[in-house]
This record gives sequence, structure tokens and C-alpha cells, in this order.
Amino acid sequence: MNILGIGGLPTDPATAILKNGQLAAAIEEAKIARRRQARLLPEESIAECLRLAKLTPEEIDTVALVRPFPDADLPLQLRSRFPKSRIVLVEHHLAHAASAFYASPFEEATVLTLDRTGDLRCGARWVGRDNRLEAETEFFYPDSLGEVYGRVTELLGFTENADEHKVQWLSTSGEPVFRDVFLEMIGEDLRIDRSFFDAGRLSQGGFSAKFHERVGPIDDRARASIAASLQSAVAETVSRLAGSGGNLCLAGGLCFNALLVAALEESGRFDGVFVQPAAGNSGTALGAVLSVHGAHVDAGDYCLGPSFNAEEIKQVLENCKLRFRYLLTTDEVVDTAVDALGDHKIVAWMHGRMEFGPRALGNRSILASPLDPYSTENLNAYIKHREGFRKFAASVPAEIADQYFATGPNARHLATVGRVRKEHRATFEAAVLGDDLIRVHAVSQEDNPLYWKLLHAAGKKTGLPVLYNTSFNLFGEPLVCAPRDAVRSFYSSGIDAMFAGNFYLVK
Repeated sequence: MNILGIGGLPTDPATAILKNGQLAAAIEEAKIARRRQARLLPEESIAECLRLAKLTPEEIDTVALVRPFPDADLPLQLRSRFPKSRIVLVEHHLAHAASAFYASPFEEATVLTLDRTGDLRCGARWVGRDNRLEAETEFFYPDSLGEVYGRVTELLGFTENADEHKVQWLSTSGEPVFRDVFLEMIGEDLRIDRSFFDAGRLSQGGFSAKFHERVGPIDDRARASIAASLQSAVAETVSRLAGSGGNLCLAGGLCFNALLVAALEESGRFDGVFVQPAAGNSGTALGAVLSVHGAHVDAGDYCLGPSFNAEEIKQVLENCKLRFRYLLTTDEVVDTAVDALGDHKIVAWMHGRMEFGPRALGNRSILASPLDPYSTENLNAYIKHREGFRKFAASVPAEIADQYFATGPNARHLATVGRVRKEHRATFEAAVLGDDLIRVHAVSQEDNPLYWKLLHAAGKKTGLPVLYNTSFNLFGEPLVCAPRDAVRSFYSSGIDAMFAGNFYLVK
């Protein structure tokens, strides 16, 4: 059975295909189209997923469309596009829940889905058992943790519904002195006290005089404390909503919050915790196909997008009249990269299939050596152009990660944070958040053999098998997808060298 899923409409559209019980492709439209969504359907990701799955529209048995969607006629359009398929509409939070439970390693789990509004639901608690999902509790807008987080995002000077990740990282430099204010606002039973908001205030989150009287003037120190207080209150609330015992699966936009995931992992309340790495609305495309399939599927490394062969890469490089060197073997690629990193170069690394979700897992990455004392400063100031409190992840071979860091299983997909071992704190000082926290990416040979080999080669040469890893994207764009995207980002930034497959470019 071949199932095509469409989710994230209208703002974060994505497509996924399950072919005969195996995930064949999953791609966000923004990554492949390189523009804001203007069409009703994610046409380019649909076409690319079909190509990767080696299927025609006539070979699709079921099209699963996630609510909400912008046009009531969309199912009719899909019937015309996929004439032999059955059209299934999937509720938004069911798609979130399916994306987490059916991709998890658990046969039985509590599933918690939390976002801003969804389809007017802003959350739900489910029981996953025997390949079935049943809703226990639903939370409806306006009682939304996601909305509170978005309001604070705007209050702190960031963009609501886009920069919430900045708030979580800012929180690591503050103290939760206003935690009780947010707990009172949220309520024990997740009933938001609207007296903390003022509908007449159209900026800075719309908080009321009552809120401002409680927190006082908002200077830089207060900003960090507000972020820390919100983070602490949200973690306590989510832990309460999730209950205790057994396994826990998470999805929905709020579950992109790696500090929240780490708090749940470390709470001791659960046997295991799994978070869907593509937790946001785009991930509902994956949930759509899994909900129809109704059984567990191994999503593996979540690198489910397109890859590009040597001829395709070479054509772009020659068309752009660029000078390059072709490296004949994998060993030569790895050795050249290790030498470049050892010379304190910032390296762009584009190999294999593109990742699904916003995080770079070693196929569309920018890399630097922790042994370079200026690596974090150069990455933040001259390449990513972002705030100093946003630290970079440390990629490490999974089998030796425990030597350097204490972290949970969700480090496999960069969905949690860990703690640096005391004896290595000085080495990773530039990447350490408050309380010795550090973003950790545990790389297995099975998930990413080339990147794993690079890490070990770096360790053999320098004694440290760890590299800093950040996403290969600039200026708020999504991850680079194709060679032309990589070339444009490389030459628009302070990156020193780039590997695109076996092609090596140096400025």
C-alpha cells in the first residue's frame, strides 16, 4: 500500500510517502521551493517525494490530508490529481500523535501533543497501545501553552510564532524568579488566566498592567529571568499533564523545546521519552501517513529528502564557473575535511539525503573544531549572524558520547540537551549553556556512516572526536537542499571551505 501524506497547510506545508510499509520520502515545501508557500498544495515536495519513491500519482492508494486546510475544495483537487486514491482527512493532533507514537520504539506509551492552536485544539493526551491511539484529554484554545510562549517571545523582542527557540536558549542565562507568576497565569488545570493579558495592547505580547506590575521593568537581566521563569513553569505544567510511569511520546510545536525534553528525560517519572524530531506542523505530513498505516515504522535517521550525485553537483559548480577539486575516495574526503578543521577553517558539509525537520544531523551542516578558540565567535558573528546566547551542538560518536557528556536518547536527533562532564568543561566552554548544559548530537555508524567516520578521524588526529555542528542555512532560510542552494549560502557567508559530495571548494 502506498500512502501520500500532506500536512502543515497553509504555512508549513510538507509531504511524506509511505511505500509498502517503509518511509520513502518526507520533505518540507520551503526547503525545496526556496520561497514562501503561495499555492494551495505543496506541489514541489509532492513531485519530489513521488520521484524519490519511484511512484506515479496513479500508484498512490491513499492520500491523507491533515486539517486544517485553506480551501474546502482541496479534497476534490486531490481526487483529480490522484485518481485511484482514497482521500482521508486526518485531525491535526491525531497527526501529531501518530508522528510520535508510530515512529517511537515503544509498543505502549502516553502521547502528549502540544502546540499553539492546531485545529482549535492546542493539545491532547493520548494512550498508545496495540498500534492504536485513543484520546484521553483534549485542550482547546485559548487555554494554550503555545500561545503563552508566543506572547513572551514577542515581549522579549523576538518574532512570535518564529523565534520561540531563542527564548528557550535565553532562559539558560537567567533565574526563574517569576516562575510563580507564570504558574498562576497557566493554572493547575491548564486554564489560562486572561487577566494577565490586555486585548487593547497590540504589541509586546499584549500583557496587562497586572503582569507588568508583578515583573517590574524589563531590562536585559529581567529578559533572561522572564525566559527562565516561563521555561520552568512550562516544564512543570507539561510534566503534570504527562503524568508518570511508562513511556512518553511528544509532538507538536512546543516539543521542539529541547530544554523541556531534557527536563522530562531527567525527571525520573518515565521509563522512556521519545520526541518526534520534526515536531512542528510540517511533521504532521509524516503523522498523516503513519495514522493511516496504523503500525510502527522505523524513521531511522530522518534523512528522507533528496540527494544529489556527482554529475548533478558538477553541473551546478561548472555553471557557476567555480574552481573545485574532486576527491576520488571517501577516505580522501574525510582526511581533507579533518585537515581543514584542524587548520581552524569553518567547513560546510553537504552529503547524502537532506534531513526532515529543522535540525542538521550531519548531512546539511556547518562544522567547526572545538579546539579552535574562535570557532563559536566566528560562527555566530560572521556566518550565522545571531545572538551569542545561541550555542552550537557538539556532534560525537554515539558509542563514546558518555565519555564527554551525560545525555538522553533523544540526542540521536538533536532533540534534547545534555551536560558536559566536569573534566571536559574547559574544552567545550564556548558551547556550554547555563548549569553545564550543552546541545549534544550522538551520531551512530548506522545512522550516518560518513559523518561518524569524520568524527572518529578528527579524534584520531587531534585526540578529540567531537565537532561543533550547526545547520547549513543563512538569513532565516531553511536548510540548504540542492547544490545551488549550498553554493549561494557558501559564497554569501564567512564559511571557509565546502564539501558537496566529493567536491571540495575553498575560498
